[in-house]
Amino acid sequence: MTAAVVLSGVLCAVLGQATAPPPNPDIHYQLGPDSLPRDGVPRGEVRGPFTLPSEAYPGTQHTYWVYVPAQYDPAVSASLMIFNDGQAFKNMDGDLRAPNVLDNLIYRREIPVMISVFINPGRRPDQPEPTPQEWGDRTTNRPTEYNSLDDKYARVIVNELMPALYKEYNIAKDPERHGIGGASSGAIAAFTVAWERPNDFRKVLSMIGSFTNLRGGHAYSDIVRKTDRKPLRVYLQDGRNDNRGRGRDETTPYDETRDWFLQNVKLMQALTEKGYDLNYTWGIGRHGQKQAGAIMPDMMRWLWRDHAVSTDPANTVERSFNEPPVKKGPGGPGGK
Repeated sequence: MTAAVVLSGVLCAVLGQATAPPPNPDIHYQLGPDSLPRDGVPRGEVRGPFTLPSEAYPGTQHTYWVYVPAQYDPAVSASLMIFNDGQAFKNMDGDLRAPNVLDNLIYRREIPVMISVFINPGRRPDQPEPTPQEWGDRTTNRPTEYNSLDDKYARVIVNELMPALYKEYNIAKDPERHGIGGASSGAIAAFTVAWERPNDFRKVLSMIGSFTNLRGGHAYSDIVRKTDRKPLRVYLQDGRNDNRGRGRDETTPYDETRDWFLQNVKLMQALTEKGYDLNYTWGIGRHGQKQAGAIMPDMMRWLWRDHAVSTDPANTVERSFNEPPVKKGPGGPGGK
């Protein structure tokens, strides 16, 4: 074999390596057992869909579903967790599968008994409902509601949704027992609700949050630094291969205000400097929910770690699985 042939082979190998697509950074993120149905675990009920007319955004309405855990007892106040982009979080074939997570963690007393709401972005009656394939950026009011730094979407949640929930369920009024979360634009919307209404929501779950210049969201790190600390607990998650400031075309000049990962890190730094109750996880993933789904049980455990517990060793109820309450009625204990 001549030197020229060897050199040609080396060049081909190098060129082949240079043009080969990189491996998918999301391939190592998989759902764990706490995100899947488990034998013997009581399953909550997802009720709905329900329709909520909006005064904050006249002419629009919000579709939502309510998760009621098997352990819910109307005589005992429950905590509350709200998920933006509800269709994605309740999708039992998707990356998040929140009802399974809630079932498993509530059963083991790792989070409190909580009513959870899956709420979709607002839309006009003539617009289609968001789906797990089309979250509504092009077809609904999602960009305006979720990415704007104002209190309008907070009004949807606090002034419109909450009264409807209080009518149907015994939900604690304590804001420490209220959480809200989302992914991408739904995550910055969750942060904005708690930021604007800390007397109503104190816990924020942020997955690949769009704290970027879609509608000025990149300003949050500076806003946090300039504002007195608020009583919020925040969990941030993002990946190093999230949108990195060049859009879909790598030839586009870099714009740090549209760099998702950079802006999440900047927000983390600002929250840390101000002394917020903060946790964060940086992975290798893209702008999707693969990593978030894999760690969602841990995110929920951390966010709700302060729910009431008993340390009495004689409290056998506290040391047992959280079973559904015994229903009274004809044929049952306490019934006639």
